[in-house]
Amino acid sequence: MKGIRIAHAAALVAAIAPCAAAAAEFDATRLGLGWALPFVGILLSIALMPLVALRVWHHHYGKIAFAWALACVVPLGLAFGARTAIELALHTLLLEFLPFIVFIGTLYVIAGGIFLRGNLSGTPIINTGILALGGVLASFMGTTGAAMLLIRPLIRANDDRRHNVHTIVFFIFIVANVGGSLTPLGDPPLFLGFLKGVSFFWTMQHMFAPMLFVLAILLALYFALDSALYMRDIAQGLKRDPTPVSALRIEGSVNFLLLALVLGAVLMSGLWKPAVEIDVLGQKLPLEGLVRDAIFLAVAAVSLAITPKATRQSNEFGWAPIAEVAKLFFGIFITMAPVLLMLRAGESGAFADLVRLVTDGEGRPVDAAYFWLTGALSSFLDNAPTYLVFFNLAGGDPQALMTTLAPTLTAISAGAVFMGANTYIGNAPNFMVKAIAEDSGIAMPSFFGYMLWSGAILLPIFGLLTFIFFL
Repeated sequence: MKGIRIAHAAALVAAIAPCAAAAAEFDATRLGLGWALPFVGILLSIALMPLVALRVWHHHYGKIAFAWALACVVPLGLAFGARTAIELALHTLLLEFLPFIVFIGTLYVIAGGIFLRGNLSGTPIINTGILALGGVLASFMGTTGAAMLLIRPLIRANDDRRHNVHTIVFFIFIVANVGGSLTPLGDPPLFLGFLKGVSFFWTMQHMFAPMLFVLAILLALYFALDSALYMRDIAQGLKRDPTPVSALRIEGSVNFLLLALVLGAVLMSGLWKPAVEIDVLGQKLPLEGLVRDAIFLAVAAVSLAITPKATRQSNEFGWAPIAEVAKLFFGIFITMAPVLLMLRAGESGAFADLVRLVTDGEGRPVDAAYFWLTGALSSFLDNAPTYLVFFNLAGGDPQALMTTLAPTLTAISAGAVFMGANTYIGNAPNFMVKAIAEDSGIAMPSFFGYMLWSGAILLPIFGLLTFIFFL
């Protein structure tokens, strides 16, 4: 969960061992594939319940996510002891989930305070330009920030169009995922590599060509599709435009300064290492992470205080999208903890057969396998720890990975970032964009419906990418 989780990357560096305290001593080789069932259960709930029980899901999805979390933690406590289960849950919540939700919540608040007054006409050229702009901004203000800044103006520009689902889907592909490929600020896995010793500009140097390749194809495909649908809209008669075209001007521009403070706090947490840890409920929280998250919360509070209410009302700012992400990802983070433990166990764990696929008979890395396995798992798991797993499987030496093994690190990075677009849960901004679009009256595809879009469009592109860059 390929755009959105930069905030907990620093904490993850301190969490390379499976868990802290008692959980740190837990032997992940004792876990079998059955421990992945709660995670599979919550994924199936997200995918199927909106189709078969929409009313129940709409009113109770938070309770359902919590029930799956209990279905993971309670059996762990019965099998391995209450202390181990509690340690694992606390570690996940304090070191991973809370920093994650604080970060994306802060970006959501800041972006919600920036309003582009006026409106553009949603022509194919304008729409493609907005997607291209978002693809560039995502690497420098994060996929969450860029997505939250541009999604509402894009929806307003197309509110007289009859066909606009494709525009939101491509927005998720480009702005919420692929665009965050050039710097460690764009997507959490790349920031995690920065914290592990990968130089800041290495990412831009080695990811530029793969990202440009994917973006160029996506933008060309979108322009062709949108042009055809635009002509169909004209033939069928455009709807009355509720937001006529008018000159653009920015309101709430002070939030750009607050965004700069957020990015500064992210960099601070990667560069400042006081080697001080604070004990919270038995978990060792690094001081730099606590300071970073405190800055995030302070900045969010300032944004709420100084941004005029009229600006947020014009932006249709509300708490429902971020609340949905928080509730669902609470369950996802808890239930995926055993899955990540099994992956970290390497060839001694339950996923040993998958791990063996990334090396050939002579022990050399198979870059194509690194790309596809990192990407496939990042489509359903948190892409930051998934990146870390394969980073370590490739040796974990940043100097070697930046030089002799540069193609391997590029494959890992591309898989983690690009394939977050494969599912709604691959990256947190995906769900937020979906929720905002639905709040605006756009009937977004179901979980599997979205995967039909991503499978038909993205998988062939990734196949070409593999052939050109990773074979």
